[in-house]
Amino acid sequence: MEDGSLDLIQSIEDDPLLDTQQLPHHSLYAHFRPRFHPLPTVIIANLLLLIHLVFVILAFLTGVLCSYPNPMEDKCPGNYTNPLKVQTVIILGKVILWILYFLLERYIQYHHCKVRNRGYNKIYRSTRHLKRLPLMIHSTGSTALLLLLCLQHSFPEPSTWYLNLILATLALELICSLTCLLVYTVKIQKFNKAKPQPDVLEEEKIYAYSNNVTSETGFRPLSSLEELVEKQGDIIGYLKRHNALLCQRLLAVSSSDLGSQPSGI
Repeated sequence: MEDGSLDLIQSIEDDPLLDTQQLPHHSLYAHFRPRFHPLPTVIIANLLLLIHLVFVILAFLTGVLCSYPNPMEDKCPGNYTNPLKVQTVIILGKVILWILYFLLERYIQYHHCKVRNRGYNKIYRSTRHLKRLPLMIHSTGSTALLLLLCLQHSFPEPSTWYLNLILATLALELICSLTCLLVYTVKIQKFNKAKPQPDVLEEEKIYAYSNNVTSETGFRPLSSLEELVEKQGDIIGYLKRHNALLCQRLLAVSSSDLGSQPSGI
């Protein structure tokens, strides 16, 4: 037994694959711990909200200064809108604003998909409908403006009411968009400030200190089957991507460590 143990120890010591320097714990932790990437969508959303506010204020000032008391005259001080009419300028600005909100929705969706791929499924699901609401609000407002323009073309009298309804539609759009974007901004700012780990790691941290918490990825009687399957699919996809990334980093660290070792003769 003593000779066998001695041979086993010698064989392990002579194995070139095991005769490598072990990486320190902090090096492994720095390589393999998921790094948090904050969502950069808050600044763009706030900037577009500011542009929207300025547009509505200018639309009200232009409508009051250029179309009252007689909307048929449609004269602005200094002829700023010449040769276009006031309502034409307002509608053109509304079209540009809708395009900006469409680009914002695509920008937010792109970054939220990246966050979902990193394993943050809760923030993706909690803002799934919220990030689409501003574009839906402006699409509904554009439809209402189109309807008002059609009515004005067929029934031009009384023309003052049409301008009032257009300005009221713009104001209602601003209030609804302001509410949605403020709620979205608060959610994202809390997420960026908390800097959480991916949902799988956060759940493991909770279960390690509490025995009374039920996992969201398991079966619960009150969970819908669609929601359960979606959560499990997101987690499986994240784990596959994370394992592939870990394999790549492990190979890179191992190759760099082996390359730094002096070659034996």
